[in-house]
Amino acid sequence: MPVVAVVGRPNVGKSTLVNRFLGRRQAVVEDVPGVTRDRVAYDAEWAGRRFTVVDTGGWTPDATDRAAAIAGQAEAAVATADVVLFVVEATVGATDLDEAAVRMLRRAAKPVLLIANKADNPALEAEASTLWSLGLGEPHPVSALHGRGAGDLLDSVLAALPVPAPADREEPPGGPRRVALVGRPNVGKSSLLNRLAGQQRAVVDPVPGTTVDPVDSLVEIGGQTWRLVDTAGLRRRVGQASGTEYYASLRTAAAIDAAEVAIVLLDASEPISEQDQRILSMVTEAGRALVLAFNKWDLVDEDRRQQLAKETDRELRRIQWALRVNVSALTGRAVDRLAPALRTALASWERRIPTGTLNQWLTALARATPHPVRQGRAPRVLFATQAGTCPPRFVLFTTGRIDPAYQRFIERRLREEFGFEGSPIMITVRPRIKRD
Repeated sequence: MPVVAVVGRPNVGKSTLVNRFLGRRQAVVEDVPGVTRDRVAYDAEWAGRRFTVVDTGGWTPDATDRAAAIAGQAEAAVATADVVLFVVEATVGATDLDEAAVRMLRRAAKPVLLIANKADNPALEAEASTLWSLGLGEPHPVSALHGRGAGDLLDSVLAALPVPAPADREEPPGGPRRVALVGRPNVGKSSLLNRLAGQQRAVVDPVPGTTVDPVDSLVEIGGQTWRLVDTAGLRRRVGQASGTEYYASLRTAAAIDAAEVAIVLLDASEPISEQDQRILSMVTEAGRALVLAFNKWDLVDEDRRQQLAKETDRELRRIQWALRVNVSALTGRAVDRLAPALRTALASWERRIPTGTLNQWLTALARATPHPVRQGRAPRVLFATQAGTCPPRFVLFTTGRIDPAYQRFIERRLREEFGFEGSPIMITVRPRIKRD
């Protein structure tokens, strides 16, 4: 699909305009500059024509540190775009930063539409005429917040896009497998994405919370193309977050739900925290396949390895089935082991056990280790079936309620017999109801 990049200095309403194009609040918006940091792509459609719109962070000349990385992402979006929407404020007019951005855009030699945003009424629309001085042609006055002029602008965007191919190509069924990179702030999610992508796809900064919007990228790992989504680091529960962090948490939760498998990054150099546990619970409760990536392995000495082994046995006991890879996004250590782990986890996530095989195994298990007698009775498993996959779901029909400990025993032996490495499995018990 053709690509439309939205660029401009900080806080001119780029993300609000992107949300107006999409017809929903997808990009995180807050009334402070610098909320958007990475270049974030979304699928949009207008008048039956599909295109990709790329939101970017505020561009400033001669930026340093994180601001320079944000500006670099904006310039990368311009370089890959078919059309650039340059957003300025109608109420402010052309600033020195806007004029510097125009020079950058001229060097890129891409078609540019000048957008005079925040023209919330006819009087402000008239003020947009002063922006002719930028030399980018006629300004398009719009109000991204209220929607004024948005339809006319989209018509102009379609007119500026390349002529579409005679027939749209059908996308191959299924497409790349969807992988969510999740973890608490500053564990190295964006660094790992950049390492796997072989380019600066996401802004990396030592300050926690750099990523806000999920960054979606097609990355080739182990000879296979994957769709990786870098997400915002989760500091606390969604209900306890506020402002930008609240919306970023919602986007992260949605990215987990949309994924097939999650790579949960843990900082191997630090103790496993309560927040790590909470994120792991989000992934397992969503029923997604799981790969644990212990990042920053280059900082782990022998003493820390021994301590981490004890922490893993103690803190991650409930997800012993999760696949584990020790990596370093900084040095590239063992990142090539992620693809085999992802394939194994997804194969387990989609595995189905034939009903006959399942019941033969379960009958032999119950004979060898029957349910403990409780109050003179020992409930029996009459029949079992696999109700679904992704994740595997099993239903046990029994003569009565079975102990949670015995149900965990069945799950453990089920994994020992049939695998399911890297995938949660769900077991539901349906006791037989006695009728009078």
